[in-house]
Amino acid sequence: MKYLFLFLTLAITSMTAQNTTETIQNEIDQTVWKPFQTAFETLDGDALNATYAAQVLRVTPQGIDTENAFKKGNAERFASNRKNGDKISLDFWFDSRKTNETTSYEVGFYRIGFTSKDGETQYSYGQFHIVLQKIKGHWKITQDWDTATIAGNPITAEDFNKKEALRF
Repeated sequence: MKYLFLFLTLAITSMTAQNTTETIQNEIDQTVWKPFQTAFETLDGDALNATYAAQVLRVTPQGIDTENAFKKGNAERFASNRKNGDKISLDFWFDSRKTNETTSYEVGFYRIGFTSKDGETQYSYGQFHIVLQKIKGHWKITQDWDTATIAGNPITAEDFNKKEALRF
């Protein structure tokens, strides 16, 4: 009987923690990932930058940015895309998410579709590792790392198509 009570207590605690994690991840989806995706697809650099914290560690194959230079680049790139009549689509899915009340570490794959004004679309694929933190009651991206290769091999449509892209 003592073991049954212990087992039930652990099972209930585990289910409560899982429900809490799912609730937090749903909040992140609605307050970060949905606006992030919308900002990309509407070419709104300010809205994209608003999903990031004031100070971010950004790592790409081009190097490490600890001065938030990428934010200025976002605004300039999207302004240029709008001026040229370009369109961008962003699709992604999560491979892994580890979340608690204040921090979430999220790994996934993305596909960016770039359509020029002549209607031709080119796709690029990659993997991301993101750290989000709850700052003054709001989830913000504090670390952003992405790459187009894994172990020296390019990430392809085949890699991306292993799971269904998310829509919020």
